[in-house]
Amino acid sequence: MASSDASAAAPNVFRHRDFRLYQLARLCAVLAVQIESVAIGWQIYELTGSALALGYTGLAQFLPFFAFSLIGGQVADRVDRRTILAVCQGVMLLCSLLLLTFSLGHVRDVRFVYGVLVLFGTARAFYSPAGSAITPYLVPTEELSRAIAVNSTTWQVATIAGPAVGGLLGGWAGATGAYIGSAALCALSVVWILSLKVRTGRASSESFSISTLLAGLRFVRRQRLLLGSITLDLFAVLLGGAVALLPIYARDVLHTGAWGLGLLRSAPAVGAALVAVVIAVRPLGGRAGWKMFVSVAIFGAATLVFGVSRSLPLSILALAVAGAADMVSVVVRSTLELMATPDEMRGRVGAVNMMCVGASNELGEFRAGAFAEHVGVVPAVVAGAVGTLVVVALWAWAFPELRRVDHLEDAARQPLPGDAGPEAVGTTS
Repeated sequence: MASSDASAAAPNVFRHRDFRLYQLARLCAVLAVQIESVAIGWQIYELTGSALALGYTGLAQFLPFFAFSLIGGQVADRVDRRTILAVCQGVMLLCSLLLLTFSLGHVRDVRFVYGVLVLFGTARAFYSPAGSAITPYLVPTEELSRAIAVNSTTWQVATIAGPAVGGLLGGWAGATGAYIGSAALCALSVVWILSLKVRTGRASSESFSISTLLAGLRFVRRQRLLLGSITLDLFAVLLGGAVALLPIYARDVLHTGAWGLGLLRSAPAVGAALVAVVIAVRPLGGRAGWKMFVSVAIFGAATLVFGVSRSLPLSILALAVAGAADMVSVVVRSTLELMATPDEMRGRVGAVNMMCVGASNELGEFRAGAFAEHVGVVPAVVAGAVGTLVVVALWAWAFPELRRVDHLEDAARQPLPGDAGPEAVGTTS
């Protein structure tokens, strides 16, 4: 663990060298993914004109991510996490170069893109658990909630800038320019990761088996706070997510171009980044569980407004509000996960969390695309938003202990509901 600076009246997590380098690596990596996403979405819709084809981009990433996430969590607990991050980022660089080849070769068969996305989803299945589990090694425990907020801020800043940069590169040099930029950023991310001095070693000494593979699932199932927060996000975003349909909204509903799509893709991250900065400076404080439920309800309501909007400024505002609300849920869920999970389990529990996040995002994109193909894009978004509001009401009733969470730090230090018997894994690290 990084050492704390006791003389600092207000601890600044950026004083830790490895944490700074990790943020640079994350910034480059997420920028690369966002630039690619804009180029892929616009290119596929131009080639096919199909909402379902856009939905398949999410499915192509979700299936390998879902298939390998638990294995990725097991690997993250048994192999140095810095090494995992470097290898996976190298594979993502390869994906960018393959997409560049697709563009330079003027290939019109979108199955090539889907194949690259399958490879990308596989790499992310190993990258995500290792990335979430390495943060506690970069800062002191008492600064972890701030570090999580900074992690989210970095991600959101990249998600704001990435689509805008992707739109500019696409307008200037087409998809080729976007893929060149993405490849360059992936290469920089590899450099920053290899510059980290931290070595996490082997956190778990358990031998590989089906039992240890599924340990993360059993742990989350026993912990009602984790189970409730993870599944709330899973079903709310699975139903309410509309990212895959933004190219259709941009061209056919809001009648804008690639630059407008870039603004729409950036809007949720603008709202989320503002909230993340506020939380990094001023943590959530009391009634965190109740704030989480309210924020997810706001996410659903804002998505509903976006679904019926015919105005580009209103649509951007609605997406920004949705992103801001979603960030509260992200911080609550991530803080509970890291502070309430022992180090030897963080990779596997992180894999369960990321598997659910992947399901909500990528599988949600496929759901949105498939639904829009049959009922239309606007009904698909509106129905999903209403479904999110229903999920909030059901989860608030089914998980009263999550609703009653006050301060996150206090909740994470206590044995979580569901702990029982010697078989249960400890809840503090």
